[in-house]
Amino acid sequence: MKTKVVQYGAGKMSVYTMRYVYEKGGEIVGAIDVNPNVIGKDIGEIMGTENKGVKVVSNEDAEKLIKETKPDIVIVTTMSLIADVEDALMLCAKLGVNAITTCEEAFYPMNSNPTVTKKLDEIAKQNGCTITGSGYQDIYWGQLISSMAGSTQTIKKIKGSSSYNVEDYGIALAKAHGAGLTLEEFDKQVASVDRISDEERQEMIQKGEYLPSYMWNVNGWLCEKLGLTITSQTQKTVPQTYKEDIESSTLGMTVKAGDATGMSAVVTTETKEGITLETECIGKVYSKEDFDKNEWTIEGEPTTTLVINRPSTVELTCASVVNRIPDVINAKPGYVPTEEIGDLTFKENI
Repeated sequence: MKTKVVQYGAGKMSVYTMRYVYEKGGEIVGAIDVNPNVIGKDIGEIMGTENKGVKVVSNEDAEKLIKETKPDIVIVTTMSLIADVEDALMLCAKLGVNAITTCEEAFYPMNSNPTVTKKLDEIAKQNGCTITGSGYQDIYWGQLISSMAGSTQTIKKIKGSSSYNVEDYGIALAKAHGAGLTLEEFDKQVASVDRISDEERQEMIQKGEYLPSYMWNVNGWLCEKLGLTITSQTQKTVPQTYKEDIESSTLGMTVKAGDATGMSAVVTTETKEGITLETECIGKVYSKEDFDKNEWTIEGEPTTTLVINRPSTVELTCASVVNRIPDVINAKPGYVPTEEIGDLTFKENI
């Protein structure tokens, strides 16, 4: 029996997720999008292959499509915040269909939007399906780091830094990073969110109004995986700039010299065990000198640094999601972060 998959979001990431599903013996039985330019297109055209006889349908027909095709799992590759993918994930939970999403906040949303996470968890449990978030962070900000920690005698600090080109991921992510804003606009729209007290932040988190950077959720995941108790967590966002104008095809504009090409977000987590996590993600429109980089150091006995230069972040994200499919199908019902599902391994077939 082939694993039946519905692709929710037929943009840049779906080119890879859909192809990888086919290459691993699965089958795309439906695809959904909101973009009028792709609705009605055969998914083969999106992937750059022969036609597959599956046309992208409008978001309004999502429920009908999922009910008719009865997939084993839905892959959601749309937005970066749990509030933005809530409708898609909630639909899967209500219909009792497993779902996995590349939404970065969904990696560990219980520490940034517990209200939505709890609601999804309850409905998924009622209907016997599993919802989770995966992608690049599953290995490169998660499993690799917890594996390194496993070979360390004592840990004082875990430092991480990862950079990626917002051009590769579509307009929603680029805008979330403040790309294209003047420094004044960046300060008002992005940086000001974090100039608040811990109490105010906690209040926003409970209301589902907080905007976490990707490492906010990663630090939560890592602490849970390593058995650490968080005592405080803060976040600071800083605009990135470049000395010359840069063309952005994703934003459809020229980012002027000195304007924000994106942002760096640093998340600092203190724990009861005395271990500090200081993690940074840098997302921006790349200049010709920039390239993706992932660097982590565990300070302690011994101190170890891991550097991955030029990772193919998009392909690694999509391969992680597709390799996770059997794990999600076999996991317990509810909203289950991947730290509870177990290590991610290569799958020849899904």
